[in-house]
Amino acid sequence: MRIRVQDAVVFHLDKCIGCHTCSLACKNIWTDRRGAEYMWWNNVETKPGTGYPTLYEDQDKYRGGWTRGRRGPRLRLRRRAGVLGDLFFNPRLPALDDYYEPFGYRYDRLIEAPELADQPVAGPVSLVTGRPLEIEAGPNWDDDLGGSPVYAARDPNLEGLSEDERRRMTERDRLAFFYLPRICNHCLNPACVAACPAGAIYKRAGDGIVLVSQVKCRGWRMCVSGCPYKKVYFNWRTGKSEKCLLCYPRQETGQAPACMHACVGRIRYAGLLLYDADRIAAAANRPDAELVEAERDLVLDPADPAVIAAARLAGIPDPTLEEARRSPVYRFFKEWKLALPLHPEFRTVPMLFYVPPLLPAAGTSRDGLYDIGPEILAGLENARLPVRYMAGLLAAGNEGEVLAAYRKLVALRLFRREKTVGDVGPELAASAIREADSSVSELEAIDRLTTTAGFDERLRVPSLFREEAAGAVADPGLRRAEARAGLRRPARRGR
Repeated sequence: MRIRVQDAVVFHLDKCIGCHTCSLACKNIWTDRRGAEYMWWNNVETKPGTGYPTLYEDQDKYRGGWTRGRRGPRLRLRRRAGVLGDLFFNPRLPALDDYYEPFGYRYDRLIEAPELADQPVAGPVSLVTGRPLEIEAGPNWDDDLGGSPVYAARDPNLEGLSEDERRRMTERDRLAFFYLPRICNHCLNPACVAACPAGAIYKRAGDGIVLVSQVKCRGWRMCVSGCPYKKVYFNWRTGKSEKCLLCYPRQETGQAPACMHACVGRIRYAGLLLYDADRIAAAANRPDAELVEAERDLVLDPADPAVIAAARLAGIPDPTLEEARRSPVYRFFKEWKLALPLHPEFRTVPMLFYVPPLLPAAGTSRDGLYDIGPEILAGLENARLPVRYMAGLLAAGNEGEVLAAYRKLVALRLFRREKTVGDVGPELAASAIREADSSVSELEAIDRLTTTAGFDERLRVPSLFREEAAGAVADPGLRRAEARAGLRRPARRGR
């Protein structure tokens, strides 16, 4: 058993209001500079929809992530023998049109234009070429277009749905959609790391954050192709790849990542997980239907005495173990089984999990009044977005995992409604709790963490600063790895 520590995140999709405050907070800090204009390390997508960049989930087109192999997971992008050829011609890269051509406006015309009969206009110009531009796309171009035949109908996750289910999702009178915020998943089995010929991408030993060394990067962009989530970007000005770094400079000073700190809906939870690094390959090579459970099995119980002893032998300090025990991510993913990984079939073992949204129900009209009673709220058969769609998005097609999470969410809804409104009836509430294999105490804990929990409960930033943690961790390869990546100068002997 090789125990390692991982910074992990949960997004509660029921609470996301699609305000994009997280995206702007990230943009203002990290990518508000020349060459990074089109980069949105944090973006919010409307689902069903094509996403950003367009159709990034279509791995028949991009060949990102991993596939099952006889000896373990194998990169979809290429084999070792094809590395040199791919360096000079790689058809699996998204083009600028798959993102959008970044643009600004000629505001100087508003100030410096001579006196005219008409009001001067600050026309859009390309930030890449400087030429006038007709705006045709943007990072949230399909925002709120969940029923659009142009965007929603092209969602790759509709592939396994019946014609009736597709029609239900795009009919105007049954229109339903939800928001899907995305950042880098900081995967345990990152395809971007394996795809990089220069070895410029690596996971930090102390917290598992995936970073790109700007010293070693040669701009070959294999990382962009290899990442199935397309969360590695190419800076056209510097010729280097860049990506979300989970705001590790902020975390090193005890602050939460900017997107999480700024989140208006308080949908984001952060915390540490302990996992067994020796079992990653086996977990990533399991059949699709078993991938979610395999990932849960990777995550270790931080309160288990055997795990604590093994973690101490691995050099993990006690304050870090305490943070892992208080992690809200552990509770959502491992204990309550409410949070699910995005596209586990990509086999990167992502460390960003989503609590699925309670799908809107179709009510009935009685005497001119629109009615949604407790029975309708309790039934998933009235949901306007099929469970099969959510399973394709969050469980590699395993509807059982999604249904288990939904049963618990429905039980929580009925439990709280009976407690506050009183129109459900104790029998229906108790039946929902039994069906969800839950308990009143568990539902009360879930309710607190999703509603009234404070900042420090939702975002558990490790208490040790980075320099203190690096000195405390007994892993001798940590400092050498950072020195090779150009992030730390090798210590001089004799000092």
